[in-house]
Amino acid sequence: MKKLFLALVLLLTTTLISNAQDYNTGIGFRGGFSNGLTVKHFVSSKDALEGILTSRWHGFNITGLYEIHNQAFDTPGLKWYYGFGGHIGFWDGHYNPWFHNSSTYTVIGVDGIIGMEYSFDEVPINLGLDWKPGLNLIGYTGFWADELALSVRFIF
Repeated sequence: MKKLFLALVLLLTTTLISNAQDYNTGIGFRGGFSNGLTVKHFVSSKDALEGILTSRWHGFNITGLYEIHNQAFDTPGLKWYYGFGGHIGFWDGHYNPWFHNSSTYTVIGVDGIIGMEYSFDEVPINLGLDWKPGLNLIGYTGFWADELALSVRFIF
């Protein structure tokens, strides 16, 4: 049992170190006006899918994005990206200063995203800073431009 455990730890460590710069999947925390979880998975060398689950106004929002990544400033590990996607959210209007009553809302809309991220060589960590504006099409309609966030992901 100890040999199996040691072999698994060695395999995991080798995998993490070898993929620290160009990763396949990252899982972590997203912090900003909305806080939550982020999972990003690359489907090719430049294309990624990102899922975001955030909490705000005593509710939550689920977002799915398609992103295109490019090298930034010829710096290894630094990429800029842009993309688009959609969201569905469930909010309590009583806790939101923009809503004018205490109703609950279900919203569906589209999102854009633009940002930069850096993957460290020494540790399997990725930092990302992005702006994700959204347009609610169903429910409480309108444009939301306040989604500036910092993501910290464990990458493998």
